[in-house]
This record gives sequence, C-alpha cells and structure tokens, in this order.
Amino acid sequence: MGDALDRIRKLLAKAERAGTEAEAAIYNEKAVALMARHGVDAALLAAADPGRDTIGTVRIAMADPYSAGKARLLGWTAAALRCRWVLHGAYRGKVSAVSVVGYASDRERVALLYTSLLLQATSQLVRLRPPRPGESVAAYRRSWLHGFAAQVHDRLRAAEEAAARAASGGRGPAPDARPAALVLLDREAQVARAYAEAFPNLGRAGRATLSGSGFADGAVAGRRADLGRGRIVSRPALEA
Repeated sequence: MGDALDRIRKLLAKAERAGTEAEAAIYNEKAVALMARHGVDAALLAAADPGRDTIGTVRIAMADPYSAGKARLLGWTAAALRCRWVLHGAYRGKVSAVSVVGYASDRERVALLYTSLLLQATSQLVRLRPPRPGESVAAYRRSWLHGFAAQVHDRLRAAEEAAARAASGGRGPAPDARPAALVLLDREAQVARAYAEAFPNLGRAGRATLSGSGFADGAVAGRRADLGRGRIVSRPALEA
C-alpha cells in the first residue's frame, strides 16, 4: 500500500510543477483514480484485519487569508473520501481549524490530497483579478475558491464511486470476506457513529454567502484540477 501512496505523491508533485493547466490535469486525474482504488484496497484489507485501520480524529489549523475557503476545500475533500468534518472557530468569514473524522487510511488520503490541492489553488489564487471593474479582489478570490472546492468535491466523489463500482464484485483477502460494497457501507456507518459520539451537540448552519463573481471561474479551475457538507463548532455550534 505504501507503493501506491508513493506513486500518488509523485503524480501530485508533477501536477504542482506542471507548466500548463492541461498538463496538471493529466497528472491529477491519474493521481485521483489511483487514490480511489487505494482507498478501496485499504478498506478490504482492514475488513480482514480491523486492527490495521482504526477510526480517529485529526485537527488541522487554518490560516488566513481565505481560511474559510481553505477549510471548505479540506472539508469537502474529506467528505468525498468517506470522512466527516467539523469547523472550529467559524466567525465572520474566518475559520481557525478543521477536524476530520475517519479511518486512518482515509485521513491519510485526505491530508495528502488536500496539501497538493491547496498548493495548486493558492498558486492560481494569488494571480487572480476580477474581470469586472470595481469588484473587490478579495471577494472575487473567495468566490473563486468556493467554486474550486465544489468542483473538487464532485470530481472526487465521482472517482470514489467509480472505484467502488469497479470493486463491487470483489472481496477482501479472507476466504469468507464480504463484498467490497458492503465493506464500504459499513465503514461509512462506523465513521458516522464515531462522528456523532465525538460531536453530539452540533446544530444546523446556513449556507455561506459570497458576493464575488469568481465561482464559475473557480469551478472551471476545479474541473481542470480533475479532480457534503461538514459541520461547524463555533459560537454557537452549527452545521455547514
């Protein structure tokens, strides 16, 4: 399994250094497909040996500028990879941290992919200027990052679902192993229970309101990267 992660890291590194968006998209597409297959393989191995892949929580600090957008990118990436997520300190468009709840192998995938996506997004973000005269640069960039994160989430979910369908007839290594689809459903249920136990008092929150016009451009960039909602712990506790 380590070999697969090494290959994924190398593909993402090539995407980060790519000279064009089209070249980056090719490497990202390969990395995401390989990562989805790796996730299914890890789940099947863990079904035969539960102690090798346990549920846990990792808390990741967010930094400004655009901490809320970065948190959304992390959270939606986590959601696509069968994890749950919680925002901490969400107040006035800022977020202090994100907690990701999930199996160790899935949390590792989230961290690896988020690190690369954040680098790719921010490298584009610093060069962006709104096409409309007089529009706030900050507002445009916030909405661009929102669109980028939304498309990343959709593409990742599609890759995960494709990998699950491809493995639907397969089973784990044990002779009496369950089908892959049942293994994945059970893991999602286990993560949901752990999430509810860890964060039992979360309420509902409204959708983010963004004034910039960059969503569509960010969505295009998210599609080129080829690549749910989480919850918020704030004042008061809310759900995103």
